[in-house]
Amino acid sequence: MSRNRMPLASAAVALLSLSISAALHAQEGPAPTASDWGGVGLLQTPSARMSDEGELSLTASHTSPYSRYTVVMQPLPWVEGAFRYISVANRRYGSEGLSGDQNYKDKSIDLKLRLWQEGRWLPEVSVGARDLGGTGLFSSEYLVANKRFGPVDASLGVATGYIGNRGDIANPLGAIDDRFKERPGVNTPGDFNTSAMFRGRLGIFGGISYQTPWDRLQLKLEYDGNDYRNEPQRNNQKQSSPINLGAVFTVNNNVLLHLGWERGNTAMVGITLRSNLAQATPMTKLLDPPPVPRGATVSQATGVEEAQAVTATTDWPAIARELEDNAGLRVKRIDRSGQELIVSAEQRRFIYPAQGIGRAARILDGHASPDVSWWTLRNVRLGLPVVETSLERKTFNDYLDDRTDLAAVSRHVEMTVPYARRSETLYEAPLKRFDGAFNVGYRQSVGGPDGFILFQVAAMYGATFRFNDNLWLSGTASYNAYNNYDKFKYDAPSRLPRVRTYVRQYLTTSDFTLPNLQLTGTKQLGRDLYGMAYAGLLEYMYGGVGGEILYRPMDERWALGAELNWVRQRDFNQRFSFRDYSVATGHATLYYLWGDQRRIISAVSAGRYLAKDWGATVSVARMFDNGVTMGAYATKTDVSSRDFGEGSFDKGIYFSVPFDFMLPRSTRARADFMWNPLYRDGGARLAHSHSLYQLTSERDSEFFYRNFDAIAK
Repeated sequence: MSRNRMPLASAAVALLSLSISAALHAQEGPAPTASDWGGVGLLQTPSARMSDEGELSLTASHTSPYSRYTVVMQPLPWVEGAFRYISVANRRYGSEGLSGDQNYKDKSIDLKLRLWQEGRWLPEVSVGARDLGGTGLFSSEYLVANKRFGPVDASLGVATGYIGNRGDIANPLGAIDDRFKERPGVNTPGDFNTSAMFRGRLGIFGGISYQTPWDRLQLKLEYDGNDYRNEPQRNNQKQSSPINLGAVFTVNNNVLLHLGWERGNTAMVGITLRSNLAQATPMTKLLDPPPVPRGATVSQATGVEEAQAVTATTDWPAIARELEDNAGLRVKRIDRSGQELIVSAEQRRFIYPAQGIGRAARILDGHASPDVSWWTLRNVRLGLPVVETSLERKTFNDYLDDRTDLAAVSRHVEMTVPYARRSETLYEAPLKRFDGAFNVGYRQSVGGPDGFILFQVAAMYGATFRFNDNLWLSGTASYNAYNNYDKFKYDAPSRLPRVRTYVRQYLTTSDFTLPNLQLTGTKQLGRDLYGMAYAGLLEYMYGGVGGEILYRPMDERWALGAELNWVRQRDFNQRFSFRDYSVATGHATLYYLWGDQRRIISAVSAGRYLAKDWGATVSVARMFDNGVTMGAYATKTDVSSRDFGEGSFDKGIYFSVPFDFMLPRSTRARADFMWNPLYRDGGARLAHSHSLYQLTSERDSEFFYRNFDAIAK
């Protein structure tokens, strides 16, 4: 044994000596990089460091017998969250008849919080938990500190659970309560394992990362706190040495390669793909028309009387078409009130509202009479007036002529609640009754015993018929183009009404389906009060009737909403027939925006769920200035952990990214991703087509002003 350890010990001492001597040079410290587990760290162990705010990464690594696939989000400078699948090569997922030769897949959620940043003398310190909300097989809690010394970043920490399985020292919390001396086993997979947190003996871990003179290469040396003698599923591994060695090669800003030698006898390989979503900007819009240039306008070319005569013969339908083609505004009507020109329209192209009003101002300036001094855009979403944004004409023209700056323009913008005033209607658009389009649909199920990824690609056609601006019928038809659902055989066990666990039957029964067919009506019930009612096939599993109301004062941090629905479970073929199960379900929701520099939206909903259970859902999300959202949610109801089954309660992580970043043409569409470990019946909610809170998002003017520079584009 000693002969095997000597080369590793010598290499470790040599690397440590090199690192200390190199600290005398004026190199920058090593940047935070991913561990084998995806979060920032060394190899097997975490560090106190954090990625840059807004970073999203995917790390895949293999150290026999484990292959780990981890998505990590950094929603705040001091919060790191991750979700992971681990494939265990020498264990099978289930019976051969169900899972074939598929390896066992473990699911987990991690969380790390930074307690304080590094100072001149004090280290950076973080506390965290691994496998916090998964099966608990790899659960661990830790406290770790980091300090930089030139090109060397040193870490030292202690851990209970998996990371500290060596159990070097007794748990000092045992002096407070004997329960901290021993760590209990996992009770219910998917629970937060709070009964085991920080219990058991402590393992010591740590090491260094060294930034070599070659910027692309970083070296790592680690003392592992795990001795691999108590691996989950009795899958113990031989450890020849607790010293792990690794290297990280930066291919570019988005791709990193990892190599290592761990346990003294096992190779590690890995790759990290990363991007900072908070710093993402839209790609060049090659397919967008350029803004209308400033040329000879009515106010410049004529006197006032002649200008008014020209305006009286203005081709407003043509202007409305230009506003849609160039400014993305589908115009409902154009009014004149004194010196104010009011355009009521829905923004259908540009994600940043300032861009639409800037382009509209350029267009209108060439046609309106000189005595118009304000442009007002009344934003209308699905027939609901949301906000009015007014821009002073002269100040914006001065900006376009380089006679003033953007800050001055922002001081001549007003955002208010839409209100009625005496006006002259210059144009009213005919109702566009029918709208439809083909698209491609994709649905997947990840991590099940039938197969790691089960998916379907479908051809879809969505259409809308409008009776008026506030009442419409919309629906979607779907035809299966390709799937691998022939492997889909597993039905999750349930002690509750099967409100969601019939997912296999819904996805495999019919190739042609009607996912939804819904009649929807909207109405502004008061200055700050909105209402919506709907009936029909509301989603692919349920049909029925329902309604929602929202009270959202302009520019307030809070809003209140409520919804009530009566629904019946649809037949598996997703046509017009129904099953016997029905339920009345609904929730009251409090929304609140936290922070000034960093915007965090929380939503707390309480009410009755589809399985007739009562409880609450808490959702917390970080909203970045560019429109990216990262968040997490958890639902707990009066269903016991035993009746809920694996997972104990519903939870998940999600993020949303504007497609505008990825396409050569501007769009308001978004790429939404949500991950929850398991489909279960407890805490399940109805999914209908629209949310009043999302429809009225521009009542929070902060997003407009934080992206005000878009007014120039």
